[in-house]
Amino acid sequence: MTDETINRYGSLAAWVYDVDKPVGRSFGDVDYYRDRLAGCAGPVLEAACGNGRLLVPLLTAGLDLHGFDASPEMLALCRAACRDRGFDPPLSLQRFESFAFDTRFAAIVVAVGSIQLVTDPAVLRGVLRRFLDHLRPGGRLLVDLVPVDPPEQTARTRRWPVADGELWLDEQPVTADPAADVVVSRLRYEHRRGGVPVATEEEPFALRRWDAAAFAAVLDEVGFTRTVVSGGYRFGEKPRPDDAVVSLEAVRPA
Repeated sequence: MTDETINRYGSLAAWVYDVDKPVGRSFGDVDYYRDRLAGCAGPVLEAACGNGRLLVPLLTAGLDLHGFDASPEMLALCRAACRDRGFDPPLSLQRFESFAFDTRFAAIVVAVGSIQLVTDPAVLRGVLRRFLDHLRPGGRLLVDLVPVDPPEQTARTRRWPVADGELWLDEQPVTADPAADVVVSRLRYEHRRGGVPVATEEEPFALRRWDAAAFAAVLDEVGFTRTVVSGGYRFGEKPRPDDAVVSLEAVRPA
């Protein structure tokens, strides 16, 4: 059983995410996925589509996108972003562990470390098998891994001005072991007016560290083949120590 209170992305968390990472903001992934999916002969699923940051640009590129997310608040932002641009893709409220579609996809995308929100390796294997089952023969799974830094020993605060005041995010470390496989923080979100909090949310946030070779081995274990590991959104190039992301692309056998 997965703890659904972790990595929840409630209303304030979703608002902060949308301000900090608006639709179209790229970490190199928008162009990368646009290129990797160009000419894709069939529908594409973005798992953990969030506010539509990546999904909307891929729709704009002419791809047939479906998406799901576990956060109602994030999904509402995604729907609004699509609607504002004249799109109406199939979007649904689902979780990694239990998502289900009648459609079989030509590709499934899990961008910028979202797969690392699944912190239990046994659960992850089930998720990857579910991805495999939802791909057409020859379909591709494209997954990003991000470095998970050792836990900070002191809290840190970020702020964003908004029309109705300020948004604050305080991050308090929970994990003490710098070598831990899972790094947990407690996030406190505040909406402030005139320096006074008018709304507050607290959520635990957890990410699992993955070595690319170990993750590739799990992909092989659950039935994927032809895994390509790429660094820094340079397809087929070996990752460098300073790369902010490592991408894996694997294929469901025909």
